[in-house]
Amino acid sequence: MREADAVRIQVGRQVAHWRAASDALADLDTFASPSAWAELERQLDTRIRSSLEAAVARLRREMAVLDARLAAAEGERELETLRRDVVAFRKRFLLVEDVLEFYGDAVNSRTTPKLAAELRACDELARLALESVLSPIGLPVPPVLCFVHKGLGASILRASQRLWDGVTLNPAAVVKVTRHNLCHPTAVLHEAGHQAAAETGWAEELAGVFEHRLSELSRDLAAVWASWTTEIVADVFAFVHSGYGSVAGLHDVVAGDQQAVFRFAPGDPHPIAYLRVLLGTELCTRSFGMGPWDELARAWTVAHPLADAPPALRSFLRASLDRLPHIAELCLRTPLRAFRGRAIVDLVDPRRVSPAELAALERRVGPVTLASPHWLRTEGIRLLALSSYRAAEARGKGSEVRCDAWLTQLGGGLRAAA
Repeated sequence: MREADAVRIQVGRQVAHWRAASDALADLDTFASPSAWAELERQLDTRIRSSLEAAVARLRREMAVLDARLAAAEGERELETLRRDVVAFRKRFLLVEDVLEFYGDAVNSRTTPKLAAELRACDELARLALESVLSPIGLPVPPVLCFVHKGLGASILRASQRLWDGVTLNPAAVVKVTRHNLCHPTAVLHEAGHQAAAETGWAEELAGVFEHRLSELSRDLAAVWASWTTEIVADVFAFVHSGYGSVAGLHDVVAGDQQAVFRFAPGDPHPIAYLRVLLGTELCTRSFGMGPWDELARAWTVAHPLADAPPALRSFLRASLDRLPHIAELCLRTPLRAFRGRAIVDLVDPRRVSPAELAALERRVGPVTLASPHWLRTEGIRLLALSSYRAAEARGKGSEVRCDAWLTQLGGGLRAAA
């Protein structure tokens, strides 16, 4: 057998293998079960499927070109070039496979009717929170897909980011909800805040505000706080929607030993945990006055005295503590171009989730209201604020508003409406 014939046989075998593999990707039910796909809201299901199918179609078109080149190839040089291109195609295949596996795992996390309903409710709460900020300023609201996973902290793969294949634009904001937080998922709102910031330029503009307004006192302090705005705006977004419950939830995630609480890593967008929690309680004070957040702040500073901080950080921490009321005001009430000249509190008034307003909401809650899908959607974010507030003030067991109950009802109502 001539060498060229041997090469053709092997290249042909590889082309056939990757053609079959690419064709197999088109069956999305091999990545998530049909029952799990069926748990998605119809528009979300359609959008995700269309995006994934388009990614697979691009692969199959590439494979059709390779097939045609194999049929037309003459001589060892053309076959060698084709062999190298098949190897390059294999890399692109694996990247598209990563995209499909990621979405398959996310969709497949809806393993039971109850969990599927809770995650569908989280989708809707995040979408409603985005709508409250983006719609008034004329920006489209991306769909949201939540999935549950282990660990401490939530995360987001933002909508419209390029995915691993370098071509596909992420069709939805995909939010990881940690299992321990599913009972009071205020972290979903924090992750939605990252999406809102990406759509508006909020974090970049607030960084400029910090650099200008805080540098009058200390350029170094201003620069450090400006470097943290991507996480700060997400915390603020969660706060204006769900109040103290989001601050307590944040505390439960970042609480740790002294080394973790005082950890400072230049370039890390997360604020020093010690300051981050106290900024959260300051947001409560600036919006609501006195309340249970004062106890949380006291307990936090007792558990983590400044004397335990690294000596090189103590002056920065003290200076930051002195300026926290000012920083909180800048976060809440600075008019921004990102919001068409308005402040975040002009779009989402945190007073709607004050303790007094939540108590009034609780008095209205009963079997009839919780059975109304429309009412649950209208008040869903405030119900999250209420249930997380009651849990935060250590009265969660005594509340009539059990988060798992109304969250399941909200998600079930969305499924029925679809």
